[in-house]
Amino acid sequence: MRFFRHVTAVPESLRPSAVAIGNFDGVHRGHQAVIRQLVEQAGRRRITPLVMVFEPQPQEYFRPLQVPSRLTTLREKVETLRHCGVNNMLCLRFDQELAQTEPEEFVQNILARVLGARLIIVGDDFRFGHNRRGDFKLLRSMGSSLGFETEAMETVSLHGQRISSSRIRGLLAAGEVDAAGDLLGRPYSITGRVIHGCQRGRQLGFPTANIDVHDRQPPVRGIHAVQVDGLGARLVDGVASIGTRPVFSGKRLLLEVFLFDWNADIYGSRISVQFRQFLRPEMNFNSVDDLCTQMARDVEQARAVLGARKL
Repeated sequence: MRFFRHVTAVPESLRPSAVAIGNFDGVHRGHQAVIRQLVEQAGRRRITPLVMVFEPQPQEYFRPLQVPSRLTTLREKVETLRHCGVNNMLCLRFDQELAQTEPEEFVQNILARVLGARLIIVGDDFRFGHNRRGDFKLLRSMGSSLGFETEAMETVSLHGQRISSSRIRGLLAAGEVDAAGDLLGRPYSITGRVIHGCQRGRQLGFPTANIDVHDRQPPVRGIHAVQVDGLGARLVDGVASIGTRPVFSGKRLLLEVFLFDWNADIYGSRISVQFRQFLRPEMNFNSVDDLCTQMARDVEQARAVLGARKL
């Protein structure tokens, strides 16, 4: 994939282009439908397909203290879009300058002039530009004089309900990871690099692979049966805790994964933790012994859950 951080980095060879614009948080089934439409339409027109995203996402810029948790980091988003067939991606920094750009200027200077857009695909509720004044109607109106077509991707539904990033967040927060995975089109996962921890898990007989997720604040919490990708040709079963470890008066959010039947050193490895089933919420315990007893039960339950899935 060719990844561009600024419009000036986009080479002329990408023109003319077909551009899909959005946040694509989670890259769920609805987003995947947009990508399929983008690639298909670009192929018909023999032009270059390109996905445009914003970093930070506009909600994060305007309401940093009220922003919903992300389903995917930028890196995870890029990797997932690449697997969906996206070969070109433009990530614009969303700052004061971009926020105050009038929609007409954005369309004329970036979409038409720099990207040479001949087709623009957006969601049916897409808004852009200063005061969110730009919309599908404006794009279609300007496209008639600037030489591009605009298509609005209608909402995608599953089992009669609209697929959206906010709905997926709600399902994950409620522990319904299977239902969230249905909307994503794959298991919900968190990817990160294994860091050194306090070795508490090892001292308790449950050595864990730790990933710092405090800054990203994912929507999941509690204890889950998981499978881990990135440690070889097969997925490795395990049980994961994501929380603040109240028994030890922790405050920083941490993802801890106990891998079954695994002894190798994986510090520094980049792994993807796939959440398969919610087991229980994070709890406080009267003693460390009580915690260890519950952890042993969690391991037994997770083994049973994951074993049943393989039958």
